[in-house]
Amino acid sequence: MPIKNILIVDDSATDRQFLSELLVKNGYKVSTADSAEDALAKVKQHRPDLVLMDVVMPGQNGFQATRMLARDDSTKHIPVIICTSKAQETDKVWGMRQGARDYIVKPINQADLLAKIAALG
Repeated sequence: MPIKNILIVDDSATDRQFLSELLVKNGYKVSTADSAEDALAKVKQHRPDLVLMDVVMPGQNGFQATRMLARDDSTKHIPVIICTSKAQETDKVWGMRQGARDYIVKPINQADLLAKIAALG
């Protein structure tokens, strides 16, 4: 299934804006959430084709939200790419264990992100 609608989850307005502009410019429809709790509600309501998930956020973190999406029968088919400043290999391994399909470290390389999205579609 081609990826058209992407939900960006990040507590940083700057990062949400950067990713939104990049994705819209490349033909994607974008919605945003500024917390894991907001993201979980929006995923169930709008059913995006992909979720870009930050990890470090107030309240629930992105690893917890990714795990919840991956374990819920109604959302487990929606791929999650974790986009975070957490660059340790252990973080990447943990993120993938939570159900993420891919993991990308900030600052985000635009071509790398677009290639990862295309690979999922």
